[in-house]
Amino acid sequence: MNLFDFSDSLWSVLPAMIAVVLAVSTRRVLLSLGTGIAAGALMLNHYSPLEALHYLFDKVLAIVWSNGSLNGDNVNMIIFMLLLGALISLMSVSGATQAFADWASVRCKDRRSAKSLTGLMVFVFFIDDFFHSLSVGAICRPVTDRFQISRAKLAYLLDSTAAPVCVLMPISSWGAYIIALVGGIMVAHNVTDQSPIAAFVEMMPMNLYAVFTLVMVICVIFFKLDIGPMRKHEAWALEGKLWDESQGKPAGLDVEIPADAKGGMIDMVLPIFTLTAATVFFMVQSGAEVLSAKGEVFSIIGSFENTNVGSSLVYGAICSLVVSIGLALRLKMSADTWLKAAPQGISAMMPAIVILFFAWTIGAVVRDMQTGIYLASMANGNLPIELLPALVFVLSCAMAFATGTSWGTFGIMLPLAGDIAAASDIAMLLPMLSAVLAGAVFGDHSSPISSTSILSATGAGCHHMDHVMTQLPYACSVAFGALLGYLAIGYTQSAWIGVGVSGLWFLAFCIFAVRKSQPTMAAEPVTN
Repeated sequence: MNLFDFSDSLWSVLPAMIAVVLAVSTRRVLLSLGTGIAAGALMLNHYSPLEALHYLFDKVLAIVWSNGSLNGDNVNMIIFMLLLGALISLMSVSGATQAFADWASVRCKDRRSAKSLTGLMVFVFFIDDFFHSLSVGAICRPVTDRFQISRAKLAYLLDSTAAPVCVLMPISSWGAYIIALVGGIMVAHNVTDQSPIAAFVEMMPMNLYAVFTLVMVICVIFFKLDIGPMRKHEAWALEGKLWDESQGKPAGLDVEIPADAKGGMIDMVLPIFTLTAATVFFMVQSGAEVLSAKGEVFSIIGSFENTNVGSSLVYGAICSLVVSIGLALRLKMSADTWLKAAPQGISAMMPAIVILFFAWTIGAVVRDMQTGIYLASMANGNLPIELLPALVFVLSCAMAFATGTSWGTFGIMLPLAGDIAAASDIAMLLPMLSAVLAGAVFGDHSSPISSTSILSATGAGCHHMDHVMTQLPYACSVAFGALLGYLAIGYTQSAWIGVGVSGLWFLAFCIFAVRKSQPTMAAEPVTN
């Protein structure tokens, strides 16, 4: 298939921008993604409808089948979502989620403590962002609903503690991938004075967007920092409307709990512990097998660098589902009850899977449009060295926002940033790599076509575009502070001055935002 080459043209950005602009203006996600996909397919195929249809058939098929075999990453993610839907549904009909809500309500005295509980759950589900968004959303939703916290706020808490924590954790799917990329870049440029894991740790405080997004979450929890559309959603929640009812009921894992449900905390804690422990075990095992095949010495970090995240999540979910079924049998639940529960949970996941298919398809179209290559080429100008960290941050933001993928942005922009640093000042290598990580997380965090945004909305039971629009003001304010920080790093070559500059901006912003929102804050209920 002879596709048109857009690698050096501004037109390469058009399909992604069509999808984003339509999503924001119409709030109809599938229509917006479909329009962007159709526009890209026509442009790539010289505006021939038949060739465009053939091209789209190949791209959709490649989501599940490519190069003569199953596309393991995508297929495993779909299977994991379906299994997790069945698991959460089973825990709901057994009464386990209600038992957790009752337990949490005793210990959570107000909305602040309920939000704190949700935020802290990331330290249990830090292995993967998808894992976190779906699991914590389903577990904590009964608690946040009880304390009249909007579904948009829950989605924000999920999304803002998923990727930002994963990108800072060396033992996570994100950390392992980044360490492997950074290691290759260091070898390519003969940087041998520290190991890739040591470089990753040194980069952590310079990942200004991720660090201050987590600080923003703390401020949102403790200072009721509701800005932009979030203020309206929280006001509705205090009136008993947890989502925008004019748009209908959002997709999510809402399961009716039988009146005779007898499940307790053990029926939630044990399956969730099994899910986390089994997933970590299979991640280490799959990575160890790769290391053994390469003849390399086993190490935990090495295992995570070579792990198969998708299959590990699937095996972990299967183990957890088996444990949950065993616990359900112990409660003497009728087979009819729990056999109906699993399909109900699977069905609840289908809207998110459909959106994911559209997001994956437009991602493939954007790759063929070579949007990332065009945006990356903008970094090759003769700019002062001092501006380079800020430049690669902005380009990474734009690339991840347009493509909806942080990992794809890592793959393109990290090597490019390494080459630019080596050609200008190798001392700027780690700050520039950190700027790429930060920009990629922002773009992925704020893009309507991001998989993480889609699954955070699904986990929270929130309308997808409501989540995007309520989260965007927080993301943009933190990103602006990060940009100031990277300018400071570029001019001073001091990471801590950069952190300080971002911190000053963040402090000023929060003081202003809290003061502005204070007069409009309604009295909040202590319990529900």
